[in-house]
Amino acid sequence: MIWLRKKRVLLPVLITFVAVLFLSSHWMTWIYPIYYKNEIRKHAEYYEVDPFLVASIIRVETNYKPGKESKRGALGLMQLMPDTANWAMEMAKLPAITLDRVKHEADANIQLGTWYIQKLHQEMDGNPVAAIAAYNAGPGNVRSWLRKGLWDGSYDNVKDIPIGETRHYVQRVVYYYDQYRDVYDSF
Repeated sequence: MIWLRKKRVLLPVLITFVAVLFLSSHWMTWIYPIYYKNEIRKHAEYYEVDPFLVASIIRVETNYKPGKESKRGALGLMQLMPDTANWAMEMAKLPAITLDRVKHEADANIQLGTWYIQKLHQEMDGNPVAAIAAYNAGPGNVRSWLRKGLWDGSYDNVKDIPIGETRHYVQRVVYYYDQYRDVYDSF
């Protein structure tokens, strides 16, 4: 009898819990958090880049852990290569930013990384998927793939990207982008 009473109580509690989970997407923010929202919002607005794209790249690159340096030498939250960072600082006319700041300061890294995404988006003729691929493999490689017809620049044909790491990278960034757009009403 006690078992039956427990079952009568537990079942409605479980049904209520599941209903709350499925009816409210707020709980999904625990699974797909976005850190450094103010910095991302500020720089994304200034450089006219989708903030969810910036957040997705950060999520894939470092999962929001600042101060990272990859085995290849990429720096900070957005994993900018030192040569790319130096070039971007010069092109964007950001003399106050140094490589040390790029590595250790979220705001400086996000500013430079967001500027770079915007530049790649322009170079890839407004194609966001090609810009994501270029962020990982470099714009020269992506232009070469497009020119040679190895990849058409679309997400539908991402399987044609010749480098597996870049193919996987694009898939992961687009996955997190879609999740963030679904979970968050606005940035």
